[in-house]
Amino acid sequence: MSDAIPDTTGTRRVRVGALEVAAVLHDLVNDEVLPGTGVTRDAFWRGLESTLAEFTIRNAALLAKRDELQRRIDDCWLRDRATLLDPARHEQYLRSLGYLVEQPANYQIDTANTDAEIAQVAGPQLVVPVSNARYALNAANARWGSLYDALYGTDALAPTLPAGAAYDSARGDKVIRYARELLNRVAPLQSASHVDASRYYLDADSLRVELRNGSTTGLLDPSAVTGWRGDAHAPQAILLKHNGLHLEILIDRSHSIGAHDAAGVADVVMESALTTIQDLEDSVATVDADDKVGAYRNWLGLMKQDLTAKLEKGGREVLRRLHPDRAYAAAHGAQLQLPGRSLMLVRNVGHHMLTDAVTRSGAEVFETVIDAFVTVAIALHDVASKHGNSRLGSIYVVKPKLHGPDEVALADWLFDAVERTFGLPPHTVKLGVMDEERRTSVNLQACIHAARHRLAFINTGFLDRTGDEIHTAMQAGAVMCKDAIKTQGWLLAYERRNVEIGLAAGLEGRGQIGKGMWTAPDRMAEMLKTKIAHPRAGANTAWVPSPTAATLHALHYHEVNVRAARSDIDRHVQERGATGLQALLTVPLQPHALTAGEIQSEIDNNIQGLLGYVVRWIDQGVGCSKVPDLRDVGLMEDRATLRISSQHVANWLHHGVCSSEQVAATLERMKGVVDEQNAADPAYFPLTGNTGAIAAEAARDLIFAGRQQPNGYTEHILQRHRRRHKAVQRSRARRS
Repeated sequence: MSDAIPDTTGTRRVRVGALEVAAVLHDLVNDEVLPGTGVTRDAFWRGLESTLAEFTIRNAALLAKRDELQRRIDDCWLRDRATLLDPARHEQYLRSLGYLVEQPANYQIDTANTDAEIAQVAGPQLVVPVSNARYALNAANARWGSLYDALYGTDALAPTLPAGAAYDSARGDKVIRYARELLNRVAPLQSASHVDASRYYLDADSLRVELRNGSTTGLLDPSAVTGWRGDAHAPQAILLKHNGLHLEILIDRSHSIGAHDAAGVADVVMESALTTIQDLEDSVATVDADDKVGAYRNWLGLMKQDLTAKLEKGGREVLRRLHPDRAYAAAHGAQLQLPGRSLMLVRNVGHHMLTDAVTRSGAEVFETVIDAFVTVAIALHDVASKHGNSRLGSIYVVKPKLHGPDEVALADWLFDAVERTFGLPPHTVKLGVMDEERRTSVNLQACIHAARHRLAFINTGFLDRTGDEIHTAMQAGAVMCKDAIKTQGWLLAYERRNVEIGLAAGLEGRGQIGKGMWTAPDRMAEMLKTKIAHPRAGANTAWVPSPTAATLHALHYHEVNVRAARSDIDRHVQERGATGLQALLTVPLQPHALTAGEIQSEIDNNIQGLLGYVVRWIDQGVGCSKVPDLRDVGLMEDRATLRISSQHVANWLHHGVCSSEQVAATLERMKGVVDEQNAADPAYFPLTGNTGAIAAEAARDLIFAGRQQPNGYTEHILQRHRRRHKAVQRSRARRS
């Protein structure tokens, strides 16, 4: 079925039926992905071809509908602004457009075979670029994390330790005290404090704790102990369980910390990142077949459990691989085995993305179809084993940037087609729908209903959601400064409605209701103060940017019982009613004139962050990075944050808050700032004085062509300029 075709693009291609497939992708699928899955090459490629044919027609119509709805909203702002400024009339207008559809009532999702990490236990969720093998492994292994390391090495405990400083025993004592107080809260003793413990041991399957005064006590709730490692009378670890999450008292008197601890406690190991989203979307820069194959191959290694990555640590080379499961002894001679890795979901690209990794009649195809077929085929290796990732044989795919129930229904149809092609039972693929676009937010009940047989995840993505809010209201007027937007009623209503609607639709016990990313990975003290709002809001997961942040965020799920919080939400809704739709429809327009200084400060902030992110995306292919802001605070930047910054400046330009000359001058000035911030990076290509810098051109296009980008997305501009950069690099390599 496959025939080689002439190389006219620099990438060798193979004809498969009506498709032309980049050879690297063709060979990956045929030689590495499909063997061992039971799926034949012929079935895979025929299924992909037929699915692409139907999906292309249906998806093109839905993308055209996006554009038409936006055009009509723009026209209404220009023709009859008062209509959209009034929430009640705004709602009526959206209904008249078909933007807002009739919402189904009194239904429950019936998703089955959802793993406990998704359906039952509340805890942190990591998001990581699967294109980076080391990061992907670190995230998968972040199921368990050292509380001692997380506290000692961050600003979670003041004062912050200077980088490279020698061990500070006073700080170490502070860490130990914090951990003991945590034990007092999650596993209190009958008559004392864990601070006073001098020995932990098991007697008749019950935990006994010797105290420094010579007395012995036990746990107030003996069932909190679920297992142990080693000799019961001299255990190496005690496994506790609280609010569904495990934590382990690690005992090692030969350890540098345990040797000086009265009870020999060397650490408290937290069950941390219950789930991880291995990302093929916003956090990666995959613009061609070679990039995609590299990312797919890492996902394959994770599903086959043979992915490795080499790194330099302490002056020696270390080979990183997936952690094994954790084994414990339990009561009555039983054995307990717990997962050693996060349950992994994979995020595919949005429906608007095209790829030349596969073409039809020379035209690029919708990348989301390729993602669906390849990532699910790869996950078949896990389905066959039922012990590497999903214990129940499910596959979890997160779908971003869906606009309304018709697009969710198309995603559901796509996975129906994949399951038929691979001979899988219906709804083996579980769907995560990201509530990050305005038309999905206002139609969330209908969106959930459209995927009710396979839905396992909804969340709020306030970053993309803010970018879409700005773009949708582009003709309304100048929007507020970004920090002010975060405090507005529409955003609070969006967060509340997501949980309320999710619970009403039956996600309790069947799926995740999540919250967005903490974007300041070096500010853990601030995270500990503020991110507890997510479990209190009834979310059973929330995104974190690092394994360390996952360990610290896990503390919130010990402090807050999410099921109890949800009961409070249900009671509140019954007493006062659900959050109404009209609360979502107040547009965040700037209410008064800003000073020249306020305007310039906001433009500086937007453009510096934009440039700092784009230069790494274009020149280095880094899709997610910690970009220092103007105060040198490192902030996680991805395409969602870029969407806000670019749309914000485009909006202010359009409404005359700033001029094109002012923006151009700010771009030039911020090039120097970004160059200085990246001076220590040997791979960095300076912007200043380089008139041919492709990254600088991309930054300008994102702003000055931002208003014309579909839904304000940045992907098309980034992809085009990254491909240009790679072509220039190839040309230079050939000449040398």
